[in-house]
Amino acid sequence: MSTASWPPVRAVSAAAVCAAGLLALCGPAVADGPYGIDDLRGAPPSRAESTLDDRGVQFVPRPGVPEPPRVSAMSWAVTELGSRKILAAKDAHRPLPPASTLKALFALTVLPRFSQGTVHTVSGADLAGIESGSALAGVKEDTPYRVADLWHGVFLSSGSDAVHALAAMNGGWGKTIADMRATADRLGARDTTVESADGFDTPGQFSSAYDLSLFGQAGLANPDFAHFAATKTAQFPVDGGADTSGIQNTNRLLVGSHGVAPYDGLIGVKNGYTSHAGNTLIAAARHGDRTLLVTVMNPRSGAENAVYEEARALLDWGFEAAPRAAAVGMLPAPAPAERDPGTEKAVDGGPTTKLRRAAAGRPGSDANAVIVWSFSAAGAVAAAGLGTALWWRRRRPDGPEDGQPS
Repeated sequence: MSTASWPPVRAVSAAAVCAAGLLALCGPAVADGPYGIDDLRGAPPSRAESTLDDRGVQFVPRPGVPEPPRVSAMSWAVTELGSRKILAAKDAHRPLPPASTLKALFALTVLPRFSQGTVHTVSGADLAGIESGSALAGVKEDTPYRVADLWHGVFLSSGSDAVHALAAMNGGWGKTIADMRATADRLGARDTTVESADGFDTPGQFSSAYDLSLFGQAGLANPDFAHFAATKTAQFPVDGGADTSGIQNTNRLLVGSHGVAPYDGLIGVKNGYTSHAGNTLIAAARHGDRTLLVTVMNPRSGAENAVYEEARALLDWGFEAAPRAAAVGMLPAPAPAERDPGTEKAVDGGPTTKLRRAAAGRPGSDANAVIVWSFSAAGAVAAAGLGTALWWRRRRPDGPEDGQPS
């Protein structure tokens, strides 16, 4: 027969029960998914759950969900921004030249750095190096411009002269390219290689439908970016005086021009064209409380306005399919504009919260951290119980308990 005293046994048993309870409570957090308790905050699925790396059209057939339209673009993606679900895509990570859609990345990088009312007098050096054949807003040297005017030149006219002027304010062409690379890295845009700040055809410069989606999502989260991207017309200064001339956004799906009807609810973002890249487009539209983002790269049909009409077809499909469509991948939550001690870039390229920060250096370590914490807590409770047992033994005189044999 055991000679153990019942109070210590009860204390140790209680400690064991508490420890088991802690492990049971922590168990679901460990088992919730690849990001542990962050899954409760809407963390994106693991790479194994995404089909975006696969070739061809990616779409999950479901009852009541129509198939995506057949379009000729080499690459495209349709994303519901509220949930960040990519509803369908084709070759989303295929590296292709982005043309002037890369100006979205330029704006994400430089737009937050200068007040819209700041006045900059453009010098001849600012405008040096503009490639022949580039689109121009009409920026003149030795002429003062408000920063807001220069951004109208970027977003509406797709003007490389406006890009060069703002890049000069930012410290120069080379520094701006380096800053854009850093922004792409922060957003997790791993398919993007920046060699020219204005998107002009340059050897080695690429992006993808997925990365353009990241740029569009991040841009629309910035009120200034969203304002300029949705602006249809503006007045642009002429020769530094009071005179202005009207400019119109070259995004035909936004304004309705050149045989393209405007798309209902379109809110931007940026179009592009070069002879090497073909037509490219980032387009977002809002119907009710649902916002869709479509990226289209280099349609091959040869039809005039193909990039706009294919974007229209994808938007129409997205609004019909979104309520029931399953995701083929996810966009990460938009990263903060500037890095701070509370945020870092996670292993998967998306942003990480403080809950994930300590584990960002190794796969699976989020779950490991929770497990370690769980066992540490359980151990502490068990130790407390054991201490209670020893206390009970020391306060009782030596000898048999009442009713127990000696």
